Amino acid sequence: MTDDPRGESGHEPEEESGGGSRVLVASGVGKSYWRNTVLRNASLWVDEGTVTALLGRKGTGKTTLLRIAAGVLRPDYGTVMFRGSPHSHARLCRLAREGLFYVPDRGLFTGSRPLRWFLASAARRHGAPEGLSWRDAAREHGVEDALDTEARHLSGGERRRAALALAELRQPACLLADEPFRGITPSDAEEMTATLKDFRDRGCGIVLTGHSVPEIFDLADRVIWLTGGTTHGLGTPGEAREHPPFVREYLEWASWGRRQPR
Repeated sequence: MTDDPRGESGHEPEEESGGGSRVLVASGVGKSYWRNTVLRNASLWVDEGTVTALLGRKGTGKTTLLRIAAGVLRPDYGTVMFRGSPHSHARLCRLAREGLFYVPDRGLFTGSRPLRWFLASAARRHGAPEGLSWRDAAREHGVEDALDTEARHLSGGERRRAALALAELRQPACLLADEPFRGITPSDAEEMTATLKDFRDRGCGIVLTGHSVPEIFDLADRVIWLTGGTTHGLGTPGEAREHPPFVREYLEWASWGRRQPR
């Protein structure tokens, strides 16, 4: 690429800290599947009380990097630190107890069990904040009427709202959300935005992926671009919009995709 002012690729700049302590750092991560190299030198970082947007075209490895950061997938190389301690070999349940909550694009609610089972199990296993029950969380996020619905029959919006109810029960220090705005109505998108802002204001560090650029830029404090297996810290959303390669190779592509008929 030409006219590329990105600086060092794949490394988190220490001076970019948003004021809070750095809650999650993945550095120099690589991952291949057979002969297909997905990540070559990818990094991810988020501070307490800030939102990091991880953006890139489809198939560039955003989900892979999130899964590695969440402890679901082991990298071929690189390091991941959560609250100052390495966790590349930690179990997801232990990380959840320590305050890391991963919301995958799919697979959080599956099978024939009703939604109430998932919420009640999470409250029983991890505890709930004082004064908040799993029923309160369901009511707060608009899924009270879906409590008896089998997980496999939940709509896209119900799944997203139920994930927010789970996050409310967990009160995480760090939330990793893969495509939280995908496939939901404008009203659900508004609720998602309001809830994520509330989590951020309570000190949670948040990482988002997706292609809903207006909604994501409204939330983000920092933008990281993943392309060619490598990440590039672009600064604030305003600074990212002034970055010619990012505008040409990602924003114009994302904008074209939003204009296509569904």
